[in-house]
Amino acid sequence: MGGAAPQERGGGVQSLDRAFALLEHMAEAGGGVALSELAVRTGLPLPTIHRIVRTMVASGYVRQLPSRRYALGPRLIGLGDAASRMLGEWARPTLTELVDLAGETANLAMLDGDAVVYVAQVPSRHSMRMFTEVGRRVPVHCTGVGKVLLAQLPSADARAALARAGMPAQTPHTITDPDRLARELDRVRQQGYAVDDAEQELGVRCVAVAVPGGPASTALSVSGPETRVTWAAVERIVPLLQQAAASLAGHLDARGAMA
Repeated sequence: MGGAAPQERGGGVQSLDRAFALLEHMAEAGGGVALSELAVRTGLPLPTIHRIVRTMVASGYVRQLPSRRYALGPRLIGLGDAASRMLGEWARPTLTELVDLAGETANLAMLDGDAVVYVAQVPSRHSMRMFTEVGRRVPVHCTGVGKVLLAQLPSADARAALARAGMPAQTPHTITDPDRLARELDRVRQQGYAVDDAEQELGVRCVAVAVPGGPASTALSVSGPETRVTWAAVERIVPLLQQAAASLAGHLDARGAMA
């Protein structure tokens, strides 16, 4: 009896790993996905996938569509909202310090399917400032946070995300050509930051960096009127963003080590 417990515990952890992997692949699919597709994506046996998915359907974390495909379930909504609030509170001190140093609005955003959602913001103290509602979803192709998060993906995955989401023009400066954006993402990978140069909103410039090792795909940005966020200001803001992102990553590692 004493020797069976570790195997049961190990099997349970393995089942959790597999369940989370299946949820992530459902999220990446952007809609309903068949069990056979999940088998191809994960390499797991169909009977194993069926057993895990059936359990998650019964719990409300996965739902079966009339087409007999599967998608994320409603119980994940509450968990996601709670996680976003907690992440925002956790990051707020770092965002506040970033505003003090950069002088402009600081944002924390996460990749959510094929879009980006803002999970926290600390506004600048200027009377004319940028304001984005926490919880707002924005396109990936024309935002600093979206581009820097796309750049973290393999090129093929980034192109697939753009194909699913589309690349509509938000302003005359929006990049709407996939090949041109692919070259932009290569530059982002090389320089370590992305810039939205009035591509999402006229008169607004935003610079963003990814949070290394952050929860899911997470990015920090500083945004403001292009009259204040000049290209000279961008050069000053980038190292501040990188320091803030490293600080957030360090806090995350410390919390993980304590767990």
